[in-house]
Amino acid sequence: MLTIDFTDETNQVKATHIELVEQLLQHAATSEGITEETEVSVTFVTNDTIQDINREYRDKDQPTDVISFALEELGEGEMEVVFEGMPRILGDIIISTDRAQEQAEEYGHSFERELGFLAVHGFLHLLGYDHMDPADEQVMFGKQDAILQSFGLGRD
Repeated sequence: MLTIDFTDETNQVKATHIELVEQLLQHAATSEGITEETEVSVTFVTNDTIQDINREYRDKDQPTDVISFALEELGEGEMEVVFEGMPRILGDIIISTDRAQEQAEEYGHSFERELGFLAVHGFLHLLGYDHMDPADEQVMFGKQDAILQSFGLGRD
């Protein structure tokens, strides 16, 4: 069971969009075989806010569409700690709704499709998928496309 904590810092995200992301991430969790109690947070922000985050944590002084902070990602010398009876906490997905709108227009599809794409992309990052090299990109983007397609948000 996936529990999702939503925060809308823009005060502009419609309830239907939050519901869409909720259902899509539940679908993605099922697709990825997540059965234990698991938590994730999704925060909707503006371009200015995500640019600040991108600058602070990634040394990139520009807005981006989605940033994920995986809590299960271990740094050098860190050891995994598991607390019995506690839910698995994947981390945080931060989505710029400004960029989502811009990219939806740029790619010629709906805001809902772009928002769903960004949510799934961020979720897969929390699960440890990446696209730093061609082989990893093929795996991650294949999963991403399959999840979106089976949910009904595939490319037209």
